[in-house]
Amino acid sequence: MFVSCSNSSPDFRGFTLILPAVSVGNVGQLAADLIISTLDMTKVGYIYTDCLVPVVGNNPYATSEENAPELSINAEVYSLATKKLAVIQIRSPIVKNKSRSFCQLLISWVKKNGFGRVVLLSSSHAYQRDDQQLAGTPFRYLLTPALQSTVGDLMQKLDWKLLESMVAFPGVSEAEKCIIIPGGGITKRLYTDSCTEEIPLAVLLKFCSEGDNMPDAFALVNYLNEWLQLVQCTNSDGTMASTKWKVPSSWRLLFGSGLPPVLF
Repeated sequence: MFVSCSNSSPDFRGFTLILPAVSVGNVGQLAADLIISTLDMTKVGYIYTDCLVPVVGNNPYATSEENAPELSINAEVYSLATKKLAVIQIRSPIVKNKSRSFCQLLISWVKKNGFGRVVLLSSSHAYQRDDQQLAGTPFRYLLTPALQSTVGDLMQKLDWKLLESMVAFPGVSEAEKCIIIPGGGITKRLYTDSCTEEIPLAVLLKFCSEGDNMPDAFALVNYLNEWLQLVQCTNSDGTMASTKWKVPSSWRLLFGSGLPPVLF
């Protein structure tokens, strides 16, 4: 599954692993872009699997003409040893009927490498919220039992909102409720599988709509930063600082290259 860029595989024991769900607005993937670009993380390998649609392109984090031609594929792993942080960036959808296999593949890799915790960045359709989800912050979180015991109190201090359970069969049975994440891709499956496999996983998601989702990505990564403190967010006097996230060069073509002048 994991193919290292060097002769030896990196040691991820105790690392925090961040990965995006391919979900509405691609918010998790855009947020992962900001983390990798800002922290100048090093590509240490890639995920080889038939569960993802094949894709190849130029270096999305190019900083000069020299490294721009470097190739990137559908799932790559970046690392920053000084922060004990690893990020999987996923750049293509999951092949139909392969989501279960992909989740099991991820869980197996997490166990094998001894990651300390996993954070899944996701999003959900804003228009499918129920009444209780319309009020307050657009952010929600979920924790597996394996992580609840260690960070549950911190989430309370941060005043974060747990994702509410929704009625499974509206108009039929109001008593039966479950976690529903419309537009969330593999989010619910990976969460439930991680609960079963005792993986310390947190889901951080934002309610949003399709469109220009760059502001949603900035908001989600700032939400994550409240917890993990990946970049400095307070001044020396203790006041809140404006967090500076570095936009990758690939975002210049996020909506295409524009209309050709010859049309006018």
